[in-house]
Amino acid sequence: MPRSRDILERFRSAGTPGAATATGVPADRVSELSAELEPVLAQLAATQAEVSRIRIGAQREAEVRRQQATERAAALVAAAHRQAAAERADTARQATRHYEEEAAAAFAAAEVNAAAVRHRAAERMPSYVDRVVSAARAAVHAWQKDDP
Repeated sequence: MPRSRDILERFRSAGTPGAATATGVPADRVSELSAELEPVLAQLAATQAEVSRIRIGAQREAEVRRQQATERAAALVAAAHRQAAAERADTARQATRHYEEEAAAAFAAAEVNAAAVRHRAAERMPSYVDRVVSAARAAVHAWQKDDP
C-alpha cells in the first residue's frame, strides 16, 4: 500500500518555480520499486517455502526429542527408585546383621557372667551349707534343751 507521502509526491510540480518547463507528474516510485523487487521476492518464495518446511520438520523433531527425553527421564527415575529400594533393603540387612552380632556378643558376655556367678556360688556353697547346718543344729539343740 502506498504511503500518503508517495501519493502527494505525484502532484508535486516537476520543477522549481521560475522558468517555464514542461509540466508533468513524476514517476510512481512505489510502482517502480514494486516492479523491481517482485522478481527477487518471487525467487525468495521458494526459499521461504523451504524455510517453512525445515521449520515444521525441526518442530516435529524437537517434539520427538522432547518425548524421548521425557521417556528417558522417566526410566532413569524408575531405575533410581528401584536402586534406592535395593539400597534401603541392603542397609536394613546390614543393620539387622550388626544388631544381631551385638546381641550375640551381649549374650556371650552374659553367659560368661552367669558362669562366673555359678562358679562363685559353687565355691561358696559348702561354707553356706555348713553355716546353715550349724545354725539348724544349734536351733534343734536349743529346742531340745527347752523341751522338758
